[in-house]
Amino acid sequence: MNNQSTVWVHSLFDTETIQLFQAGTLSSGYDYFGAHFCKCNGIEGFYFSVWAPNAKLVSVVGNFNHWDAQQHPLFVRLDHSGIWEGFIPHLTKGNIYKFHITSIKNEVFLKADPFAFFSELRPATASVAWDFEYKWKDKKWMSKRKKKNALNAPWNVYELHLASWMRPNKFDHNSFNSYQQITERLVPYIIEMGFTHVELMPVMEYPYDASWGYQCTGYFSATSRFGVPEDLMKMIDELHQHDIGVILDWVPSHFPKDDHGLYKFDGAHTYEYADMQKGFHPDWNSYVFNYKRGEVRSFLISSAHFWLKYYHADGIRVDAVNSIIRLDFSRNHKEWTPNEQGTNANMEAISFLKELNKTIYSDFPDVQTIAEEASDWPDITKPIVEGGFGFGMKWMMGWMHDTFSYFKTHHPRRKHIQNTFTFSMMYFYDEKFMLPLSHDEVVHGKSPMIYKMPGTEWEKFANLRLLYACMYTHPGAKLLFMGNEFAQTSEWNDQSELDWHLLQYESHSKMKDCVKALSHLYKNEPALYENQFDPKGFEWTEVDKRNEGVLAFKRKGRKRKDDLLIILNISNDNYTNWIMHVQGKLQWKEIFNTNEISYWGNGEHINVNFPIKILNKKASLCEIKIDIPALSVLIFR
Repeated sequence: MNNQSTVWVHSLFDTETIQLFQAGTLSSGYDYFGAHFCKCNGIEGFYFSVWAPNAKLVSVVGNFNHWDAQQHPLFVRLDHSGIWEGFIPHLTKGNIYKFHITSIKNEVFLKADPFAFFSELRPATASVAWDFEYKWKDKKWMSKRKKKNALNAPWNVYELHLASWMRPNKFDHNSFNSYQQITERLVPYIIEMGFTHVELMPVMEYPYDASWGYQCTGYFSATSRFGVPEDLMKMIDELHQHDIGVILDWVPSHFPKDDHGLYKFDGAHTYEYADMQKGFHPDWNSYVFNYKRGEVRSFLISSAHFWLKYYHADGIRVDAVNSIIRLDFSRNHKEWTPNEQGTNANMEAISFLKELNKTIYSDFPDVQTIAEEASDWPDITKPIVEGGFGFGMKWMMGWMHDTFSYFKTHHPRRKHIQNTFTFSMMYFYDEKFMLPLSHDEVVHGKSPMIYKMPGTEWEKFANLRLLYACMYTHPGAKLLFMGNEFAQTSEWNDQSELDWHLLQYESHSKMKDCVKALSHLYKNEPALYENQFDPKGFEWTEVDKRNEGVLAFKRKGRKRKDDLLIILNISNDNYTNWIMHVQGKLQWKEIFNTNEISYWGNGEHINVNFPIKILNKKASLCEIKIDIPALSVLIFR
């Protein structure tokens, strides 16, 4: 392979594919672009193609040709699509390569393949020629996941950062467990804890560890930090075989300016907006995709499609949707230009998100797309045919902020801000919400969850148990970031690992047991999930005891026998012989109490036997007399 004659053209493209790519509706770009193992005239090798519409010359360089741009030039298609392609015979899997691009201004760029399936480990930046070799064993999960991933199924998501969940050496940020080692530890832990899904913070290749994967350069490339792509496939496969769904964080909002990445890919603003009022992210020092350009839309839609198809992901969590749809996101008055209607909506970005959801739900009707959208922009989860964005769920940031504000307040003042706590049910049914206690809330000076709570050590733990129980009994899907389940005492540090040593202390191990119990309760009680997005699944039964700090509500499933009564005491006072009238059933039994000794409560006021007085049998109305411990949640069935 030392001269041009060794590069043979063997195109994968036809006219229809080119048209779809340019129109922004090609969802399978990964089957055409990048490096693909194939045979040409009976000779094995790799076919290469890349979109570089502003290039004058493009070559493939790598360890196989001493990085010599003269040896393997690509040929530009004559249809003015800007696609360069060619075949390199005898090239084998595992060779590293880049595209050597000469711009029309004779600038030279060495770029990683935007469609590469695998990449070198940072700080190296080349792409790796790869051909997937994996046999999936999750047929049973795939056949039933429509039910498992439905909106009337339990969604209890464990969010984790693979590098720092657990390390071989917690003091060495360059030490990583492999995908296999993580799998061996993670699968039994998720089963024990009762989570239904895991959400992986970005596993798409990224050069800068401290970005946590949100500054992505490899939109089709599983990070090499933990192994080869098939190792990640096996991890997802193992999770599926144990009835655990997998959500992947995905970042179509921006990309970094690394020299080997997408920025000025062929010497021009090819992937990003040329207008830096739209094309530059001031917060993240990164660049914004040009959502108006069809080829860029096809690139992004193909990326999401790829992870769902090749990695069997059960959904994608779309990062920073607010920044995508707003022209004025993090910009002062004179730093942005309104659209033609005079508003701040990025209409082409909104159109892209709708096309994304339309494509995903058409091709993968058994998955979910989840929007991390931090504002009150309407109709995020409304169907596209009704004018909405078409997402399956949206993070409920308002609930999270209001809940933190409320719980940080000491008891005597809580009665004055009770509306902050109950307000979520005033707008809950505007969207299909997921309640997130995510990584963003335990970094950068925001403090770990346990230290957001007021009071003595015992009161802090009691408050945190109370908060978690409130989340698990509140309508909507749930998300808990790793370490929150055992009350990590330090902020999350991506350079280390979780403070697993805390589990030697009773307060932390029993907090973990409390979350485990709540997880299994949520998963096993239909009333907590069957109608989680339906108004008929929730009913206030006590909301006017502001001074006492007692609230109560019912969660209702499809069958009355499954109804649950939840009683909250957000005060520091204990109450004995508390009388409550309850309609719906004549028999009630306490099935959970956060004040149990097994959860590091004091074990007082547990209702084993309590009086039940029938007031109206025909109306299924009764009176119960119970004890309610301070800072607690009680659940009756």
